[in-house]
Amino acid sequence: MSKPLHGQVVVITGAARGVGALLARKLSARGAQLALVGLEPDELAEVAAELGGRSWEADVTDRDAMARVADEVVAAYGRVDVVIANAGIATGGPFLASEARTFDRVIEVNLLGSVATARAFLPALVASRGYYLQIASLAALTPAPMMAAYCASKAGVEAFAHSLRAEVGYQGVKVGVGYLSWTDTDMVRGADQDDVLRELRARLPWPTNRTYPLDPAVERIADGVARRSAHVYAQWWLRGMQAVRGYLPSLVGTVGQREMRRAEPRLRATADRRRGLVGAGGAADETARKDLSSGNSAP
Repeated sequence: MSKPLHGQVVVITGAARGVGALLARKLSARGAQLALVGLEPDELAEVAAELGGRSWEADVTDRDAMARVADEVVAAYGRVDVVIANAGIATGGPFLASEARTFDRVIEVNLLGSVATARAFLPALVASRGYYLQIASLAALTPAPMMAAYCASKAGVEAFAHSLRAEVGYQGVKVGVGYLSWTDTDMVRGADQDDVLRELRARLPWPTNRTYPLDPAVERIADGVARRSAHVYAQWWLRGMQAVRGYLPSLVGTVGQREMRRAEPRLRATADRRRGLVGAGGAADETARKDLSSGNSAP
């Protein structure tokens, strides 16, 4: 069986764990050369060493850092064929109870970090007539209460990627959007540590109330990268959501009010538990920002 990715240089942001790390392994098995970017240098270096790739520590919201990484990747490999904007963080809980800086940070990383990634690497993709894959979410297809920052950011990156496709397609660059539902990652497990949020998610209608295994979801994404697909669905049923997405805001708005009214006393009593970002990736982002503010950032 041929390997359509053999020899191609693939950049993956947020590659230290979860979707990014497993996607790196699957693309490496198909012959790709890897450039891994993220905030956790030890974890990134471990994944890169395992796969014979290279890693770069960078905050995707730092435009200058991402421009430097892009230059260094091109210098190291001579080209870039695929860029996967995967880096993302999340927070949960009612908007009015959220910390403004945490809410804003989700928008910064998920949306503006993707913009900075595209700005840094698109010139190389134009040169190679390459492929840019933006990782979005079910959250881009349907709104959800207590996920305002995440839904806004993922709807934003979906629209951003669709706009890019129209802009750069004539230059030979293909642009795709990847959609995942709740998938077994550190982010989802971190969110599930909140009893109220976990119970509310369990009350969602099937099939949105399940947590899906990571491996088959990432295998579908890898297949989409190999095909340079415009739309990549990590769970089979997500494709069908496109046909009904126009009806979902009204439905969620009606059902969500009922669920929020029921959960409000418990949410109010446990508000202090959901002030920060969720999961190990969120913790890494908060640590990196603390180090930067204290002057301990790496050169």
